[in-house]
Parts: sequence; structure tokens; C-alpha cells
Amino acid sequence: MAWLMVEDRVVASLEIAASRRDRRRGLLGRDGIDGALLLERTRSVHSVGLRFPIDVAHCDGDMRVLRVTTMRANRIGRPVWRASSVIEAEADSFRRWGVAPGVELEIRR
Repeated sequence: MAWLMVEDRVVASLEIAASRRDRRRGLLGRDGIDGALLLERTRSVHSVGLRFPIDVAHCDGDMRVLRVTTMRANRIGRPVWRASSVIEAEADSFRRWGVAPGVELEIRR
């Protein structure tokens, strides 16, 4: 089990989609997610086929948040070229957790 941390506090459990297959599937087929999903080696995401809106955080190699967006279902996001990973969670989660541009996240495995 992995954990997403913001400023030395655990904010959510974290699933890690490291393989190409896991990244492609993402949150498709789910009715929601408890916690968050990390998509490694990813610069852009879409919400086509999702059943719920999501928060999306594009992060650089140091896990510093570059951009945060909320995507409704059936949208295609713009790539963030400096991003090396993306974290997804149910919409409004990032506001509660304090995830915003410039914040450095930590992954505890």
C-alpha cells in the first residue's frame, strides 16, 4: 500500500499504475475511488468513459505539482510537457487535501 503525502501528512491511500496496461485503464469502469491513482510516465489524461468527475494534478520529476484541473466526464486534457506523472482523484479531493500548483507531494510506499 502506498500513501500520498502533502507537507508531511498522509492525505490519501494511493494506487500506482506503473505498467502501460494499468495506465491505459486508469479509472475506467469504476464508480469512484477511495484515495488517488498515480499514473507514472504520463503527461496527459482523458475522462472519456468515466462515470464521475476527477481532479488531475500534473507533476514533474520531483513530484512538484505543475497544474491542477478538474475534468468532467468525456473530456480530453491538454498535455503538460514538463510533467512526468499525473495523480487523479475524485473531484474536490485536491482542495480538501491542499494539492495545488507549487506544492511538492511525497509518495510513501
